[in-house]
Amino acid sequence: MSWPVLPAVPTPRAGFLSLNRNDLKRMIYHFPIMVLASLLVFLVVIRIVMGARAFRQKLSTIVILSLVIVVMGMLIGRYGAQVGLKWWIYYTIPMLMTVLLPPMVLKMNRKQTLIYLLLSFSSAPVIHALFSFCLGWNEYMPFWEIPYFKEL
Repeated sequence: MSWPVLPAVPTPRAGFLSLNRNDLKRMIYHFPIMVLASLLVFLVVIRIVMGARAFRQKLSTIVILSLVIVVMGMLIGRYGAQVGLKWWIYYTIPMLMTVLLPPMVLKMNRKQTLIYLLLSFSSAPVIHALFSFCLGWNEYMPFWEIPYFKEL
């Protein structure tokens, strides 16, 4: 979901002039597409956990929560290093937001919380595997290498 994306943007010293065409492509459209995919997966997970009726009743809260967790979490993960944050900050903050906020804000019971945690922890690797294998985009979780299907 909102697991941080390791920085694929230039450091302040390198500047934009040192970017090659692939780096620019990643900056321009890979990241927003990954955010949208994560947002969609987050909403599906919350819908599964909450059920249709509760999901509809709390839709405005869920939309705000998803924007905070997914969009802000991925922005922190993506740009945290560039603004000088330590790695344990730009990884920990999005992870804690993802784990703690939905159960608290949506008042999930224990069963819902357990299902949510299982689905949310499994969704980031699945998103990464799909992006990496199908599109060759490995920056979602760059520390886990999955080959692009055309390179097999």
